[in-house]
Formats: sequence, C-alpha cells, structure tokens
Amino acid sequence: MTIALILYFTLAFAITIRLLIYGIRPTKTLAWLLAIFTVPVGGMLFYFVLGRNRRKNKFYTSKKNKEILQYYAKNDNSYNSLSNNKNTSTLASIKTHIKIVKLITKGSKFPPTNGNELLPLKNGKATFKAILKSLEEAEKFIHIQYYIFEEGDLAEKFKSILIQKAKAGVEVRFLYDALGSRALSNTYINSLKSEGIEVYSFLPMKLGKLLSSINYRNHRKIIIVDGITGFTGGINVSDKYITGDPILGNWYDMHLQLKGPIVNNLQAVFAIDWSFASSTNHLLNPKYIIKHLTVGKSIAQIVASGPDSDFSSVQQLYFSIINSAKKYVYITNPYIIPGEAILEALQVTAMSGVDVRLLLSTNSDSFLVKWNVQSYFEGLLEAGVKIFLYPDGFLHSKVIVSDDALTSIGTANLDIRSFEQNYEVNALIYDSKISTELKQDFLIDCAKSSEINYQKYLKRPKTDRLKEGIAKIFSPVL
Repeated sequence: MTIALILYFTLAFAITIRLLIYGIRPTKTLAWLLAIFTVPVGGMLFYFVLGRNRRKNKFYTSKKNKEILQYYAKNDNSYNSLSNNKNTSTLASIKTHIKIVKLITKGSKFPPTNGNELLPLKNGKATFKAILKSLEEAEKFIHIQYYIFEEGDLAEKFKSILIQKAKAGVEVRFLYDALGSRALSNTYINSLKSEGIEVYSFLPMKLGKLLSSINYRNHRKIIIVDGITGFTGGINVSDKYITGDPILGNWYDMHLQLKGPIVNNLQAVFAIDWSFASSTNHLLNPKYIIKHLTVGKSIAQIVASGPDSDFSSVQQLYFSIINSAKKYVYITNPYIIPGEAILEALQVTAMSGVDVRLLLSTNSDSFLVKWNVQSYFEGLLEAGVKIFLYPDGFLHSKVIVSDDALTSIGTANLDIRSFEQNYEVNALIYDSKISTELKQDFLIDCAKSSEINYQKYLKRPKTDRLKEGIAKIFSPVL
C-alpha cells in the first residue's frame, strides 16, 4: 500500500509539473490539479485520456510536417499564383481581407490560390453523384480519407469503382479514422487490400496507446482524383445521406468540389495524414503535384489544423470571420459549443449591430450534445444573436457566410473538439458569387425554421436549465 501511494504521488507530482509548464489556460490547469488530487486514480486516468496538451506533445514531429509542406510548396507553382497575377480587380477580395489571408497563411501554412473552380454540393445525392463520377474517370491515382466510412449501398459502390480502377493500374490509397469508422469490417477492408489498394487506419485502437489517442480523432473528409479534382466538406460515407435516418429523418449537409491550384494544397493535407498513418513518404513525389492552369475565377485557401498544429487555425478562422463582419455573419452548424473566445466574438459582433444568425437543427443525434448546445443560447440571445431551429431532419452542414464576400465550407464544427482535439480541414472562399448564393439558401432555410424568442427562452423550466448545466461540464470532450 505504501509503495502504491508513493508511486501515485510521484506520478501526480510529475503531472503537476507538466501542467505548470505546458498548461494553456489557468482555469483548465486548476481543474485538472483538483481532479488529480481529489479523485484518486480516476482523476489521473481522465487526465491521460483528455487532459494532455497535444500542441506541446505532438503526434507528428513538426519536422516531418514541415518537410511535406515545404516539398509541396517547392513543387507547386500555385504558391506564387497570386503574386504573379496582374488582374487587380481579381485581387480586390484578397486586399479587402488581407488580415485573414495573412493569419491563415501563417497559421495553416497554405496561401490563397487563384484560378479555382469551386462547386458547393448541397446534399448527399449531389455530392455522391459528383464523387462517384470523378472516381470513375480517374486515370492515375485516387486518394480517399474519411472520418466515418459506413458499410452499405454507398460503400459497395465505392468498393466496386476502387477495385475496378486498381485493376486498371490506378493507384488507390484509402485512409479512415479508427474510431469514426470502427464498424468498418475486416471483410470490407481485406477486399480492398486483396486488389492492391493501400488501406490504413488513423490512430488505430491499440490497447497500449488507447489512453493517449482515443480522444484525438481525424475528422477530415478528403478525396483527390488525379490531382485535378478534390472534395471536402461535412459529408461522410453513409447511406443516411441518401435514404435518411430512421430516427432523425433526412440528413442535410454541404460538401465542396474543388478544381484548380487549391487541389494541391488539399493533397498536401492528405499527404501529411498518410505519412503519419502509413509511416511512408511515398507522396513526396512530383507526380502527385499537378501544374495547374487557371480553370475558374475563385480565390480560395485551405485551412487545416489539429492537435499537432502550432495554432488552432480553424478556431482562428471562425474568430476572424465573426469579428471582421460589418453587415452580417450567418452560421450553419450542428454542434455549436463555442468556448470562451468564439462566444465572446459572437456576442461582441451582435452587440455592435451586425446581423449574427445561427442555424441548427431542432433534432440532435446526441442527447448530451443537444443540452450542451442549448446551454449557450441564453447568453447569445441576450447579446442579440438570432438563433433559428430547422424543423426537418438533421442539419449537419458546417458553413459560414459573411458580407457577400467570405465563405467557409469544411469539416469543422463550431465546438471545442474541432478546435483543439480533432484534425479538421476547411476551405475559405473569397468569392462574392458563392457567398451571395449561399446567403440566399441560408435565408430560405431560416424562413422554414422557428426563431427562438429570448423572453420566452428565459421562462424555460428549471429542469431544462439543470440539464444544460450538467451537459456543459462535458463541453471540452463532446
């Protein structure tokens, strides 16, 4: 017993020193110290699963990340596409938002690129129609990465095309998150591997590393075909995006098809994840980096972040869009658990007279998440933020539109998990046409929705307040 106590307090002392050196927020550091010293064993166990600062203790070595990014920058002519462009009218959107441009370039390492063709895909049917068509046209390579890849009719269509392409000599690489796609069977995986398709899981659920990795997941959805066409956004591979969910009904989501120089940047994000999961550098090869010509008129920028990043670039992106808005900022997101910084930004922007609106579903796929999200409503409504609840099905899109000028479409929710614990990727679009189009879609959805009345919300039952309070405790891990 004495030896066990000595070992426990020695480990607790070591964790205390680590928290004091690497802790980011004093309140969080204090909370973990209290948990460790007042909840024997349990507090320490939760710290190992949830509490470590991954920005100081990274999964990847920063050297490997930088090597991949530098390689793609060196071999990609798009990195200079803006500075070489003489069309000042085209660059007006960049000049107007130069602070955000510089912020994302420094934090996420990807500069904006010009000459892109971007197509918002506004539902599952449109998304998978475009994706499957692109896969069928592949001639050189296919790179696929998903958080959730769920077996069913869609997965079978993917498998059929991927095997067909592999037999035709197309290189196929398939990456899935070990937790998000935990139901993916060995039979399915082996059917791909047997045809020469390379398959890896991201942070596999191994017993020895379970505590250190289970809370840090790869939430990205990326497809690259021949380096020419890319896809990213909120849609996973699941039949519910086509046929609906038996409980929640139709799933509504937003994806993005990309063509042009920006595809190389999305490919670099995949290359980093593939290098980590496969322990290879096979994608450091010029054949995967296409010398793009101008295919469209859109300027866009890839924003990627995760617990391995120097900064939480996605959080900084959302914070900057909200703070820089002059007329409006419209946000569609299923999981609005903003944390202190984003909450303050939303409140300050609304109180400054900007039209700030949040659109989310009446329904939720998680009881705990639902009450956690609602715990922020009162403070937001008091500041003048307008909140709309979409009545039909489940709204899973992650879209921000601001001032007919900026649009963000991607994988990241507006929550602490996406900011701190998940690997995410968004596309920031500097295109007034796309912004105006998605603004109109947003307003149509708001007209179908019910707006929450602040005075009525104040009168909600105390039992609801209690549920919100309990759920809010779990904000950092939802």
